[in-house]
Amino acid sequence: MKLATLCYIQKDNKTLMIHRVKKENDIHMEKWNGLGGKIMPGETPEECVIREVEEESGLPAERSILQAGLRIKNPNLKGFITFPAFDGFEDWYVFVYTAMEFSGKLKKSDEGILRWINNSDLLTLPLWDGDKIFLKWLEYDRLFFAKFIYENGRLVKHNVIFYN
Repeated sequence: MKLATLCYIQKDNKTLMIHRVKKENDIHMEKWNGLGGKIMPGETPEECVIREVEEESGLPAERSILQAGLRIKNPNLKGFITFPAFDGFEDWYVFVYTAMEFSGKLKKSDEGILRWINNSDLLTLPLWDGDKIFLKWLEYDRLFFAKFIYENGRLVKHNVIFYN
């Protein structure tokens, strides 16, 4: 089981997305995603999402604090998604956040190409099929818990529960 975070940073009716085109053997190759990654031992989901956004929106912070990217403030938990055997082997459990407050500057990413995308254009990007479903839920004032089942990279089933 892998624990991870995913964040959609929003400003001026745009969302920061990353086009995953740089890493070899990337399961997300050619897809557009929010920013995020795996939770490290001892890290809370909130600590992880802040760290991952900073790393993916700039060069990894351990290289040089001067090269860090965006630093989000007050990430807003929107939901939790289970992806059983997403990579064909392990289940992924993902905490999904939005963030409207941030500081710092967008820099190069080792993961892909960063772009601010008009919210009206998000669903036209090459996204995972499940993303096309749950991105709409980020606008709700309810917390969601969902399961997306993929087989050979294709969405075959999903379900969701919303909480007030």
